[in-house]
Amino acid sequence: MNIICSDLEGVFIPEIWINVAEKTGIEELKLTTRDITDYNELMKKRLSVMDDNGLKLQDITEVIKTIDPLEGAYEALNWIRERSQIIILSDTFEEFAMPIMKKLGYPVVFCHSLSIDADGRITDYHLRQQNQKKHGVRAFQALNYKVTAFGDSYNDTAMLKEADNGFFFNPPRNVSEEFPEFPVVKDYEELKVMLKSFI
Repeated sequence: MNIICSDLEGVFIPEIWINVAEKTGIEELKLTTRDITDYNELMKKRLSVMDDNGLKLQDITEVIKTIDPLEGAYEALNWIRERSQIIILSDTFEEFAMPIMKKLGYPVVFCHSLSIDADGRITDYHLRQQNQKKHGVRAFQALNYKVTAFGDSYNDTAMLKEADNGFFFNPPRNVSEEFPEFPVVKDYEELKVMLKSFI
């Protein structure tokens, strides 16, 4: 039995924080796990920048509502679901993911959550589990699934290493060069070819 685990941002949707940075003009919010490998360090920086600029959850969700899936993502996701189960393991947050899930046909997404105060300020973040992508793969393997995983960034590498088959989807050059053991696919057509070899 096979199951597929994938990342969300950079794979099926654009990077949320980069879109927020572009809409608000706050350059520091362009940093992602492609730039800072320590997720806790990255999130603490993001919350600090948001506080400094008075950004609230509503400001973020208003940007997210304008984001569309990457071109071909909806069709690629449906192609996968016709052939296998797919679980999206993301380091985004429920409050961010929900506004865009309708545009992808409501796939299953495991992600984290936020604490919001009465004024709509994001006061903290809560990881569902440290290194949840890696542990997600392990859990499916414990259920006797053979796991194929793909993602695009540093925070996906533990998941790719743990999977029976792991590869990158259109990663930045610095990430693929640092982890040359993972094959690279550049687009959805190459993704389909790669997945066909595993499922």
